[in-house]
Amino acid sequence: MVLTPIALALAGALFALWLVASVWAVRSGLVMRMRARATRKQVENMADLLQSAPAIAVVVRSDGRIEAPDRLAAWLGRDTVPAFVSELTAPDSGLEPEHGAQLAEEIGAAQRGNRSFVLPVKAMGSDRSLLIRAVPFAPGDSAPGATVLWIFDATESQSQIDSLRAEVGRYREALEALSGVIEAAPMPIWFRGIDRRIQLVNTHYVRAVNAESAEQVIGQNVDLVEHFDGQSAADAAAHATMEGRAIARTLPVTIGTSRRMMRVVDVPLGDQGVATYALDMHELEDARAELRHLTQAQRDMFDRMSAGVAQFGADQQLKFCNQPFTSIFGLTPDQVAHDSDFERVLDAMRDSGNLPEMRDFPAWRAERSQWFLSQAPVEENWLLRDGIHIRVVAQPLPDGGLLLVFDDRTEQVQLSSARDTLLRVRTATFDNLFEAIGVFAADGRLHLWNSRFRSIWGVEERVLAGHPRIDELMAIVADRLAKPQQASLVRQLIRAATNERRQRVGRIAFADGRYFEFAAIPLPDGNALFAMLDITDSRRIERALRDRNEALEEADRVKTAFVSNMSYELRTPLTSIAGFSEMMMAGYAGTLGEVAREYVEAIMASTERLTDLIDNVLALTQGAAGAMTIERQTLEVDVITRAGGERYQAAAEAAGITLAYDIREEAGKIEGDIRRINQAVDHLLDNAIRYTGAGGRVLLHADGDAEKVRIIVSDDGPGMDQQTQARLFDVFARFSQERGGEPDGLGLLLVRRLAEAHGGTVSLLSEPGQGTIVTLEFPRA
Repeated sequence: MVLTPIALALAGALFALWLVASVWAVRSGLVMRMRARATRKQVENMADLLQSAPAIAVVVRSDGRIEAPDRLAAWLGRDTVPAFVSELTAPDSGLEPEHGAQLAEEIGAAQRGNRSFVLPVKAMGSDRSLLIRAVPFAPGDSAPGATVLWIFDATESQSQIDSLRAEVGRYREALEALSGVIEAAPMPIWFRGIDRRIQLVNTHYVRAVNAESAEQVIGQNVDLVEHFDGQSAADAAAHATMEGRAIARTLPVTIGTSRRMMRVVDVPLGDQGVATYALDMHELEDARAELRHLTQAQRDMFDRMSAGVAQFGADQQLKFCNQPFTSIFGLTPDQVAHDSDFERVLDAMRDSGNLPEMRDFPAWRAERSQWFLSQAPVEENWLLRDGIHIRVVAQPLPDGGLLLVFDDRTEQVQLSSARDTLLRVRTATFDNLFEAIGVFAADGRLHLWNSRFRSIWGVEERVLAGHPRIDELMAIVADRLAKPQQASLVRQLIRAATNERRQRVGRIAFADGRYFEFAAIPLPDGNALFAMLDITDSRRIERALRDRNEALEEADRVKTAFVSNMSYELRTPLTSIAGFSEMMMAGYAGTLGEVAREYVEAIMASTERLTDLIDNVLALTQGAAGAMTIERQTLEVDVITRAGGERYQAAAEAAGITLAYDIREEAGKIEGDIRRINQAVDHLLDNAIRYTGAGGRVLLHADGDAEKVRIIVSDDGPGMDQQTQARLFDVFARFSQERGGEPDGLGLLLVRRLAEAHGGTVSLLSEPGQGTIVTLEFPRA
C-alpha cells in the first residue's frame, strides 16, 4: 500500500507528537521522582530531628489514639509505647497516679475547648520530672479535637530550680537574720540609697529622732545627724561613697532630749548606697573614767595595806608601788621610779640585802621574770636576814603585767611557835581531865587522846601511837563492851561527826558494869572530838528514881481507880436520898410542916450539889485517864451559850450581878457533846458569878472563824495575881481568900479536861483589880 504524502505527513506529525509526549512524561516522572526523594529525605531529617530533640511530640487524636516515638516508653519506664490516652494516664502508665489523673482531665478539657495547657508531672519510681505542653492540632485529614503533647525532660531543670529555691530561701533567712540583728542592735543604724534618701532604719533610730514609726522617718527623710562643719549627713555619706571606704566622725548628736557625743561611721555598699551606724561615746568615756577611778581606788587601797604591793606593766616597767613595799625592802624613791624595770628593781632589792641568799642570782632573777608569762598565780616564801619571813604572791594580769604582793609573815611564824607551845599545854590539860577525850581526823584515824581515854578502853600506848582507824580500834575493844555490837554505834557517830558534820550523843555499857555517856562533836578543822563521861553512879541513882516513879505512877492509877469506883458507889445512896426527898416534898409521907419542908429542901440541895461534885470528880478522873466518852453531834453555839446563861440568870440576879450576852453570828456550829460543853460553860459561869461582887457584870461572849469557835466568860471582879493563876488548874486548888465565897475544890482543871476531850483548849487572863477572862476554844470538827 502506497501512502500519500499527506498521510505520511500526518503519520510523521503523530509520531513526533507521541515522541514529545513520551519525552515530557519521562521528564515529569524524573522530576516527580526527584521531588519524592527530596520529600522523603526531608521527612527522614525531620524524624531524626524530632528523635534527637529534647522534647517528645505525642499526637493525641480526637478518638483517644496516640502517636508517639519509642523514647516515650523509655522515659515512662514502660516496655511499649501507650496507644491510647487511657494507657498514658492509667495508674500503671509510668506516671504518678495523681499526675496521670490530672493529665487525663487536662487532655479532655483541651480537646473540648481546643485550648493549650502546661502541666508538670513525675515519672513513677524515679527522679525524672517531665513538663507537658499541649497545643491544638488540626491537620487536613484529622477530625477536630486532636492535640499535640510536647513532653520535655525537666529533671535537670527542676533540680536546678530546687537548688535555686533553696539558695533563695537561705538568702532570705540570712536577710531576715541580718534584719533582726540590725533591729535588735542597741545603736541607731540606717541605710541611705543612691538617691541620698533614707530607705531603712531600725527601732533605735526611730526612738532617737522621737518619731512615731519607721515609715514616718523614711517618708519625711528625718536625719539623726545635724549639719556639722558645713556638711550634712547626706553629704558625708556621698563623700564615703566617693572615697570607697568607711569614714568615721565624732560629733554631737541630739538623742531624745539629751545632747551626746556619738561616733558616726558611714560604710559605702557599692552601687546600693551607704549604711551608717552611730556609737554612743558617752558610755565609753564613762567606762574609761570608771576604770581610772577603780584603778585609783585600788591603788589607794594598796597604800592602806600592811603588805607591800608592786605593779608592773606588760613592758615589765614598774607602774606602782606602795609605801610598805619600799619599807620592807629598804628602797629609795629613785630606785622605784616609774621607768624602773623588773630586773632593776630586783637588783635594788638585792643591793639593800633584802633578798634570799642564792648562789646564782642572774639565773634566779631570770626564773622570776617568767612570772609575767605564767598562767596562774605563783607563791613563794622568802627568808630574809634577821629572821624575817616574807610570803610572795605573783599574780599575772590580763594585760600582760604582773602584780606582786609581799606579806610579812614574821609575826605569823612567831604565833605558830606560840601555838605549838599551847598545843603542848593542851596535851597536858587533856591528860588531867576527868573525861576521856579522843580526837579523830577526817579519815577516821585517832589523832589525839588523853590518859583517861587509854585507861577506860584498856589499850596500850603503842597501839594508840599507831593512830589506828576507828574501825580498827573498835575491833580491838569490842569484847570490853556489854554488847559488842554497840562498837558499830561508835563508828557511826565518828563518821557522822567527820563526814556529815553532825553532833551525835549516846550511851554505852561496859562488860564490867560501868556506864558511859559519849558525844561525837565536829570540830572546825574537819576533825571530830569524841568525849566519854563515866555515869555509873548517876545511872544507879537514875534507876532508883525510875523505880520510885513507877511506884508513884502505880499509886496514882490505884487512886484514880478508887475515886472512880467511889464515885459510882456514892451515886446509889445519893439517888435514893434524892428520890425519897422528892417523895416527901410531894406529900407521899404526909403533909410536912414548914420546918420539915425547909429540912427536906436543904437535903435536896445538898444531894444535888454532892451529885454535881461526884459527876465532876468522875469526869476529871476519866479525863486524866483518857477515858472520857464524847457523844458528838452538831450544836448551835448560839443556842448552847444562851441556854447556859439562862440557867444562871436567876443566880446572877440574886447576887445583884448583870449577866450580858455578846453572841456573834460567826460563832456558827460545832461538833461536840452537848452535856460536856454545857458542863464546862456552867462551871465558868458559876465561878464568874460566885466571885464577882454585887453590882458587877459578867459577859458571855461567843465568836469564831473557819477553823475554831471561842466561848469567853469575863467578869469585872477582883481578878487574880500570877501566883494564884499558876495553881488555878491544879487539883483542889482554891481562889484567893480576898475573892470570898466557897472554895472551888476542882479549880478549872475540869474545864480544861472537858475542852481537851473535844480537841480544844482553855486559857485565862486576869489582873488584880481588873477582872478575869476565861476563853474556851473548840475546833469546828
